Amino acid sequence: MSIRDFFETIPGVDPIEAARRGARPTLRRRFYEIASVAGGADGHVVQLDGKPVYTPGRRLLVAPEPMLADAIAAEWNAQREVIDPITMPLTRLANLVIDGVAQARSAVADEVGKYLASDLLFYRAGGPRELRERQAREWDPILAWAGRDLGAAFTVGEGIVYVPQTDAALKAARAAIPAEPWRLGAVHVVTTLTGSALIALALAAGRLSAETAWRAAHVDEDWNMERWGRDPLALERRAFRFAEFEAAVAVLAGAAGHVDIADRGF
Repeated sequence: MSIRDFFETIPGVDPIEAARRGARPTLRRRFYEIASVAGGADGHVVQLDGKPVYTPGRRLLVAPEPMLADAIAAEWNAQREVIDPITMPLTRLANLVIDGVAQARSAVADEVGKYLASDLLFYRAGGPRELRERQAREWDPILAWAGRDLGAAFTVGEGIVYVPQTDAALKAARAAIPAEPWRLGAVHVVTTLTGSALIALALAAGRLSAETAWRAAHVDEDWNMERWGRDPLALERRAFRFAEFEAAVAVLAGAAGHVDIADRGF
């Protein structure tokens, strides 16, 4: 049985919602004793019982850093009676990078660039005052960093009306999008999860900790939960997104396990 069978049938929708609809694929039983890592010409190859693992695109599952490969192998070793791809965010991100990002770097970078034109950080609430202050506290330092370190001066607005940005600012920020496929893939994941390419770029540059980046991305959501209560389904979805986020942070840090990028200050 091909390893790709375990991953290519994952629904292209929120898996929490898919599970509730009974749309998740049938999980296969674990068929190997141990996952390990071996050095190879192209990097660090993940193996199952000494045999290399292949991605759904039939490419070697190989990581550029040994600690990242070890973390991927740990996901395989953590599987119990069945193999559940939903619980393997690093493996899924590795598949995405190897099969997708590495083959289409320009297109992926363009997707990140599109977020820069309408980044989350540009759109501020009209009120209440406490929410506006929280947005400013979390978001303004990131915009200041972009202006100072990237040379990208962005404009903010109130409400949801589109705020046009200058070509110069967009070009300057686009130049910070990484070209290396693993970092590019991680930046793309963080961008789509947070709705902010600037948060992703600041995280990749080591100017935000993972905790600060996640908090900045959820200012509005946290505000609403504090006032209206927590929805269990929303929290499930958020937990799934956080696991995806942690996998991307691990890639950006070049390691895994307990990974954090320390704030260097703005």
